[in-house]
Amino acid sequence: MNLFGTVLTYTAPSANYRGESAENRSVIQKITKGRFEFAIISPEAMRNALRETLRTLGLPCNRTRLHDEEQLAVKFEDYPDAEKYADDFFMGWLIAASGADRKKIQEELKKKKRDLKKFTFKRDSVLRMNMAVALEPYRHDSVFTQSPQDKTPKEIKAHKNVENVQLLHRETTVTAYQYPFALNLDECKPKSDWTKALLKGIGQLNDAAGNHARSYFEMAPASIVLRLTNQLVAGYSTYGFQVTEDGKHNLPEIVDGIRKDDYPGSEFYIGGKIVKDMDEKTVEALKVKGVKLDRSPQRLLEQVSNDAFK
Repeated sequence: MNLFGTVLTYTAPSANYRGESAENRSVIQKITKGRFEFAIISPEAMRNALRETLRTLGLPCNRTRLHDEEQLAVKFEDYPDAEKYADDFFMGWLIAASGADRKKIQEELKKKKRDLKKFTFKRDSVLRMNMAVALEPYRHDSVFTQSPQDKTPKEIKAHKNVENVQLLHRETTVTAYQYPFALNLDECKPKSDWTKALLKGIGQLNDAAGNHARSYFEMAPASIVLRLTNQLVAGYSTYGFQVTEDGKHNLPEIVDGIRKDDYPGSEFYIGGKIVKDMDEKTVEALKVKGVKLDRSPQRLLEQVSNDAFK
C-alpha cells in the first residue's frame, strides 16, 4: 500500500524561503509557471522542520540543527541507523566516503558492535516530498525595515552589529502554499508507530524556512487530500488545489473525477477547510462514493494512520 497526499496551507503573508540576498534585499526563491513567478519553499526546508517536529513528539533523531554557527551547520549523534533514529528511517542518508575511508568507518563500526550486514553508506528516503508552490503569483511586493546604528560603548562590548543605520528590503507575498508527499507503507510497517507520529507531525508542521526565526508561517494543512492505494502513483494532480476569489478551497479535478468514477472514492480522504466549504450536495455525493470526509485535517491524518496499519 502507498499513501499519497497534498497539503494546502492557510493564506498568510510570507517572506519565508530566501534565495541569495542582493545587497540589502532579501530575495524570495521562485519558479516560473506560464507567464508568472510563484514563490516556493523547498522540500529540504520542510524535511528539516519535520525532523524537529519528530523530536518534539518524542521520537529519537540523529541530526540536530546548530543555530549559533557562522554558516548552516548540523550535528549527528552517531553514524546513520534506521533502526535507532526516526529521521534516518524516514529521510535516508548519504555518507560521502570511498576506498580507505569506507574501511575506516567499517572498522569503527565494528568496535561499536554494529551489524555491518545491515549498515549501508546510503539509503533512499522513505518519505518523498516535492516543493511547496504558492497559489498566488508574486506581485513584486516588498516591505522595508530599519536596522538601527549600534551605539554601545566599546568598554561594554567590543563588537558592533552595524556602524550605520541600515534599510532592509524584504520581498513578501500573500499566498497559500501546496505541496505533495508520498509514503510506501510496506516500508513503514516495521515502524508503524513512528509513521503515525510522522503523519501527526505533518498535521502540525511549522518552522519551515523561518527567515532567521523572524517569520511565522504555518506549513500545517488548512485542507488536505489523501489517497491510500496499492497503486504506485498518486494518479491525480498533486498540485490540484485552487482558492476561489471568496477564499474557498477547491479540488475540481479530484471531486469531479470521483463523482464520475474516474477514481475509486473509497481510497480517498479529504479534510479541512475544503470540506467546510463544500455544499451538502457535493458532500453527500462524495460520501456515496465512499470518500472519508472530515472538517479537521489532523483528525483525518489520524484516521488514515489507523486505516493504514489495521
